[in-house]
Amino acid sequence: MQERLRPRPNRERSDATRAALVAAARALFVEKGYAGTSTPEIVAAAGVTRGALYHHFEDKRALFRAVANQEAIAVADAIETAAAADSPAGDAMLAGSVAYLEAMTVPGRTRLLLTDGPAVLGAAEVSDLDDANAARTLREGLEAAAAESGASDLPIQALVVLLSAAFDRAAIAIEAGGNPAEFKAAMQQLIRAATIA
Repeated sequence: MQERLRPRPNRERSDATRAALVAAARALFVEKGYAGTSTPEIVAAAGVTRGALYHHFEDKRALFRAVANQEAIAVADAIETAAAADSPAGDAMLAGSVAYLEAMTVPGRTRLLLTDGPAVLGAAEVSDLDDANAARTLREGLEAAAAESGASDLPIQALVVLLSAAFDRAAIAIEAGGNPAEFKAAMQQLIRAATIA
């Protein structure tokens, strides 16, 4: 006798639908860009209805925000994984800098976070997203390095802004064909220079 499949609980179905929409949207946004992607294409690729899309997301922009948020979290996770908590702060920052640049080489990620992100969400919203993720890890690393070296006068927030911009420019340059090893070395040199007491 064949065992009957139990229906999935509503929450599980809802989570699966949301995940399918985010995955389909990510693929299309990377392939065609935000402006070139329509909501009918997204729902068709996700295998759901338009009603399901609008149940989970207010509009295409809100769906893009969910995609960008997922990407930003993945970058922060990669940094935190590479920057071992038991390492000296300087070593953790150097490992985190390489992890950031490697995480940004995931196909489409640079476009989503650094090109389309500001155009779709605006600079302030992208900055908030970064502050909660990669810039947060940078800030925490700089604070730990300052505490470890006794450099109480380190201008942490200014360094976060400047180093974040440098990391983003390096990711864009690598995406455009720049030598990853050179940019990794340059970013590590900047980190060393910024954290010398």
